[in-house]
Amino acid sequence: MSVLSRPRILPGGFEPCIPTAARVPPSGPGWLHEIKHDGYRLIARREGSRVRRRGHDWSERFPRIREALASLRARSATIDGEAVVLCHKTGLSLFHELHSGRRDRDVILYAFDLVELDGADLRPFPLIDRKAMLGNLVHGGGIELAEHIDVDGATVFRHACKLGCEGIVSKQRASPYRSGRVRTWLKTKNPDSSAMTRVWER
Repeated sequence: MSVLSRPRILPGGFEPCIPTAARVPPSGPGWLHEIKHDGYRLIARREGSRVRRRGHDWSERFPRIREALASLRARSATIDGEAVVLCHKTGLSLFHELHSGRRDRDVILYAFDLVELDGADLRPFPLIDRKAMLGNLVHGGGIELAEHIDVDGATVFRHACKLGCEGIVSKQRASPYRSGRVRTWLKTKNPDSSAMTRVWER
C-alpha cells in the first residue's frame, strides 16, 4: 500500500482529536455523520496490544479489545474509538455498566478512526480514506467499525434522538486528523440522553 511510504508516526503517541460542541448538526455533501456512543474514549495500539485511556494502560481491564487487537493483520496499528458496553435488547451503550467495571469482559471498541498503520502516519490523509482503511482492517469481535451515514445531518440527529442515543458526531470528509479541539468534527448531543442527565446532575 502507498501509505507505507508516509513518515513514521512519532514515538510517544499523540493527543486525540476533540470535537467542538454544536447546537445543530451541519449538512451538505462535505460532511459524514456517526452515532455518538456513551462510553470511554480510547486509543488502541496494536504494537503489544495495549489499550490506553488518558495515557493509562487499560489492556488488562478490557480483554476483548486486547484480543481483537492481537488478531489484526498488521504489524502495528493505532485506532481511535469509544469503549462501550451494549444492551443486548436495544443495542444502546450502557455507561453505568461500563463505569462500574461489572462487565469489563463485555466491553468492545467502536473504532471510528485509523491514525497509524504498519508504522505509516495516516493523520495527513482525508478522513474518508482513513475510514476505508479502517474498514479493511477490523472484522468484528472486540473491535467494531463505527459506520458513518452520508445523509442530511438533521435527519440523522433526529433518528438518533428517537432511538435514545447520546447524539451524533459530524465530520468533514476531507479533513486530516489534528490533535486538540477542532471544528472539522462537530458533536451534537441529544438533550434527553442519559449522558446529558449526568451533566445536569453534576
